[in-house]
Amino acid sequence: MTKIIISLLTMWLMGIASLHAGHEKGAHGLSIYGTLKYPKDFKHFDYVNPHAPKGGILRLSGYGTFDSFNPFILKGMAAAGSQMIFVTLIQPSQDESATGYGYLAHTIEVAPDRSWVIYYLRPEAIHHDGSPITAEDVIYSFTTLVEKGTPQYKATYKDVTKTQALDQHTVKFSFTPQVNGDLAVMVGQFPIFSKTFMEKHGFERADLTPLLANGPYKVGKFKAGRYVTYDRVKNWWGEKFPTNVGRHNFDHIRYDYFRDQEVTFEAFKNHTFDMHMDNIAKNWSTGYTFPAVKAKKVLKLEIPNKTPAIMQGFSFNTRRDLFKDRRVREAIGMAFDFEWCNTHLWHNLYTRTQSYFDRSPLASRGIPKGEELALLEPFRKDLPPELFTSPFRAPSTTPPSSIRENLKKAKALLSQAGWHVKNNQLVHEKSGQIFAFEFLLHTRVFERVLQGFINNLKILGIKAQMRIVDPTQYVKMLESYNFDMAVSGVVQSLNPGNEQRHYWHSAEADLPGGSNIAGIKDPVVDHFVELVISASSAEELRTRVRALDRVLLWGHYLVPNFYSFHTRIAHWNNISHPETFPPYGVDTMTWWSNVPTLKEK
Repeated sequence: MTKIIISLLTMWLMGIASLHAGHEKGAHGLSIYGTLKYPKDFKHFDYVNPHAPKGGILRLSGYGTFDSFNPFILKGMAAAGSQMIFVTLIQPSQDESATGYGYLAHTIEVAPDRSWVIYYLRPEAIHHDGSPITAEDVIYSFTTLVEKGTPQYKATYKDVTKTQALDQHTVKFSFTPQVNGDLAVMVGQFPIFSKTFMEKHGFERADLTPLLANGPYKVGKFKAGRYVTYDRVKNWWGEKFPTNVGRHNFDHIRYDYFRDQEVTFEAFKNHTFDMHMDNIAKNWSTGYTFPAVKAKKVLKLEIPNKTPAIMQGFSFNTRRDLFKDRRVREAIGMAFDFEWCNTHLWHNLYTRTQSYFDRSPLASRGIPKGEELALLEPFRKDLPPELFTSPFRAPSTTPPSSIRENLKKAKALLSQAGWHVKNNQLVHEKSGQIFAFEFLLHTRVFERVLQGFINNLKILGIKAQMRIVDPTQYVKMLESYNFDMAVSGVVQSLNPGNEQRHYWHSAEADLPGGSNIAGIKDPVVDHFVELVISASSAEELRTRVRALDRVLLWGHYLVPNFYSFHTRIAHWNNISHPETFPPYGVDTMTWWSNVPTLKEK
């Protein structure tokens, strides 16, 4: 998994919870909807096995390479799992869409007007060297991440105006007035580390020195670029908290690294690792015929997922002059034949993405009406007229539509934008520039998909080609925006908030390592991002998100790909899982070993 995707997944975790603590001092959790599922005296989450045995090893796969244990900065490639060794102030529940429960903090107090939040730390909490976790550590971690960490921290916490250590175990965060209440929870979900260690080690140092942490695991054996093991901390101070009962069951978690997804799957078949999240449709449909499957030593799971689907797509780099015209971007999207790919390559396992918030109530549908229309109306002259008159639908080749008709429409759009075919090449009428660009990839999985796409573009006179680089180079090229088009993904939550700045805002477009991959610089987008952040109710949030969704969709900043309604997991039978899966994500930390005496070799 690339650092970009890791960052996106981190932002999703930061965004899934929102605010309502009942305003009384002594609240054990926060919820935007006013009611927490779990009472103050709850024993454990419903989706865990509280009697799961401890011990054994979970072997997973890593992708690419690693040369650092510092996941908080752009420099270097952090090892898989390197964030799980740190604690946060609160922890989300994966069977609620908008909650967080005390973790490092045992109590939370929120101002009635949401202008501040106070977290009361557990006095028994310690770092792995035995030193106490203090309010000073929390403030240092927050400030350092915002000032020196990857760009999403600064964007997310822009509206935090003041941090205070009220005493050794009490921390207060103050906010810009009338901002999204999610911020009270977001400030509870950044990783906390030791000020003393980091000042000595150097926060911006990226190397293979294991960082002093405080969570359920610590770095064990490793070999750079090959494997890394995390060892469970015995008698860990947080082990018996309700949010951790039934979790963190393996004595060791090991990631073995592979540089190719096909090799990774072969390694899984040979039981080099235990669990495989399979996102390759062909593998899932035809690849599980090896003897271990027939002997039921390998089991397949399709787990329903109710979180918003990842908006995956072929992203345009609008920093390139070639892609600045919306009509050009729309035309290129018309050359992608999803239906052909789904039928011939993906065994009809996917649904075409039609929203940045698909698979959720936040997705825009139909044409804008009511309050949503009222929000969009002042910007009518700045938005495509179709936004107001037609539902957004990604191009389809389902009859009566066809790729032939789509390419005719694409040709007309390109002509309007000044591009015409001369000698079988698309050339701009003023500059004489030939339309040619490159798809950047880090895996061969998309080769067959893109080959059909490229062939259709060739009919339009566009010369497109693929460039496949190793995962490390791919991450660095995306971080420096050194690409024409690339596969990207945006992880959303059911409660979008400040992280939307990092995804879409103009101020984030040119920050190295940012998540505004397309380089969007649109005042209208900026306006709706801020509206989403300042929403004061669930209904208002939903209306504003749908309006933002429309503006992004009709901007054609990427060619939408596809999603599934399930998470697909295959695993060997030496590990087991609870009977109940939460609706908002797969928590592998709730699984356990059936061979608890098995140790790392």
